[in-house]
Amino acid sequence: MWNYTKEVMDHFMNPRNVGEIENPDGVGEVGNAACGDALKLTFKLDENGKIAEVKFKTFGCASAIASSSALTEIVKGMSLEEAEKVTNQDIAKVLGGLPEAKMHCSVMGMEALQAAIAAYRGEPNPFAADHEHEGKLVCKCFGITDVKILKVAKENRLRQASEVTNYCKAGGACGSCLAEIQRIIDDMWLLEGLKKC
Repeated sequence: MWNYTKEVMDHFMNPRNVGEIENPDGVGEVGNAACGDALKLTFKLDENGKIAEVKFKTFGCASAIASSSALTEIVKGMSLEEAEKVTNQDIAKVLGGLPEAKMHCSVMGMEALQAAIAAYRGEPNPFAADHEHEGKLVCKCFGITDVKILKVAKENRLRQASEVTNYCKAGGACGSCLAEIQRIIDDMWLLEGLKKC
């Protein structure tokens, strides 16, 4: 059993903004129900360009539901420019933290929001399956590329392959890619260190 905070349990047991907005301004879909988690986020803007209404539908665990619920509460009233700056760490903070193995749920929320904003702007979903051509496929089980691994590791200051698994599931099934994930993040931090010299 996971050790959830009272905030996680509250958002799980009493999720806010569940459902789907009719005729939304933005729609973001991320994840894959076959892999265990999927999220659809819809929003409607007011006359000032601020998020007036936001709803979610998710297929996932308590952390996925709580993260989605918390995200909707965070972004209500924000402009799209403000909302696109919301990070998975912001979501986890509102929830009083998440177990490390469940941090991928907060990442999924952040990605759904970014996908919905991209849709509003007429841009392709940066997390859609047909975008997987960007980068080299590393985790075949979950369809995760080196680009996503690098992004998640840098944004969350991750240094171990097991941490990357917690944040995006890469390496979490068969585990055959864990050594490559570790090499990717080791190389990234080495280059970051050289840039500072």
